Amino acid sequence: MSVTVIKPGMLSSFQDRGRDGFQHEGIPVAGAMDERAHRLANALAGNASDPATLEMTLLGPTLRFDAPACFALAGADLGATLNGEDIPLHRPLVARAGDTLAFGARPAVGVRGYLAVHGGFALPAVMGSEATYLRSGFGGFQGRALAKGDCVPLRAALDGHRLDALRSALWEIQAYLPAPLGGQRRGAIRFLPGMHWEAFSTAARHAFTDAEFRVSAQSDRMGYRLTGPALSMTQPRQMLSEAASFGTVQVPAGGEAIILMADRQTTGGYPKIAQIATVDLSALAQAAPGQSLRFQLIGLDEAQRLDGARERAFVQLQEALAPLRALLSRATRKPL
Repeated sequence: MSVTVIKPGMLSSFQDRGRDGFQHEGIPVAGAMDERAHRLANALAGNASDPATLEMTLLGPTLRFDAPACFALAGADLGATLNGEDIPLHRPLVARAGDTLAFGARPAVGVRGYLAVHGGFALPAVMGSEATYLRSGFGGFQGRALAKGDCVPLRAALDGHRLDALRSALWEIQAYLPAPLGGQRRGAIRFLPGMHWEAFSTAARHAFTDAEFRVSAQSDRMGYRLTGPALSMTQPRQMLSEAASFGTVQVPAGGEAIILMADRQTTGGYPKIAQIATVDLSALAQAAPGQSLRFQLIGLDEAQRLDGARERAFVQLQEALAPLRALLSRATRKPL
């Protein structure tokens, strides 16, 4: 039971919610850039837990299912087709053995798409996580991005009998997304003042909230470098390195802000002007190089309220999808 890689795509790697608890040993968290889409794909594929999904960047792969499987797509619309036919996001879908899943039939809307399969991909856990950390070459599938000819095993596959009936039953299941999970495009990315917000000049603070910035071509899973107004402090400061967090906005001496992303380093010593609100990290993860960004200041209470609403929405969705999980459980065969 496996999926075979016909074409690897631009950058396709397996990611979960990250490798927590090891930053003090110099091990980055890694994990999905768009955690909302990762979790959504898993829920819609009938997974109660959160196994690794395949994170695909801009130009997705071409994959052949070597066993029947239920799968779901979320995040960016990368122009997915199954055997040449357009398929939707945010639906549980069925693939037969021999079916080909491909991407690129339409221009990409967004940057990162996520593929989940029911039961998950059979990947070894490294320090409690299946996430790929590409820079050090561990986790995921052999510690690297997918390559042509890879055969990625599945933990479970569908019983090959009566797949048409299963497909019809899955299509009848109503999967309405609660509003906090809809992934609407935002006019501004919300942030909280960073630890050193007050140490930046008044002009720098106004620029960060009022000016337009662009995601530089020198951006990747480790961090987004922004081009725009230079952000300066009231006076130079020597700082001790501190733990680095997803969404922290650091400003090196040159004044160009860098937003730390999923593959961020474990510590950083640059001053921190802002912290992106957790609820907007997914929107940020879908920003492409060259895209313009604006930032909106919010308070801690509002950030916590938004994050709580998102978590309640995931609970609500999982409860609503209980019939989907029961249906797939009856239709799934486990490996011997």
